[in-house]
Amino acid sequence: MVSNAATMTAARSPVDATLLPVWMRRALYATAAMNVVGAIGFLPPAHALRALAGFPEAEHPLYLATVSMFVLLFGLAYLALAVSGRPDRFFIAVAAAGKVAFFALLTVLWLGGTLPLQAVAAGTGDLVFGALFLVWLYG
Repeated sequence: MVSNAATMTAARSPVDATLLPVWMRRALYATAAMNVVGAIGFLPPAHALRALAGFPEAEHPLYLATVSMFVLLFGLAYLALAVSGRPDRFFIAVAAAGKVAFFALLTVLWLGGTLPLQAVAAGTGDLVFGALFLVWLYG
């Protein structure tokens, strides 16, 4: 049997282990917005936005539309997680891996001379959010 004092202390606790901390929810809201902008940038007609980011054009619109769709779907998932406030360690781990991997890909292609430094700079937000997700996972 749990004492009444212990129950009251747990109920008044300012930190709920079943909810994401405020900073993580803010990070999820921000990365959701970033992903929506990124999804727009990968739409086939958005040539100017891709040029601004230093990203090359694709051979066929199918590839850009597919990337745009996945970036948008992840953005909506980030938004749903932020709104719910409920932690999903597996999803956040996949998100961290994806964001860090995208930045790494941009960096490798820049080092190989196939992308401008401007593309790496455009992907810096992914590195930052990936690092924040890792901090939440392992911090």
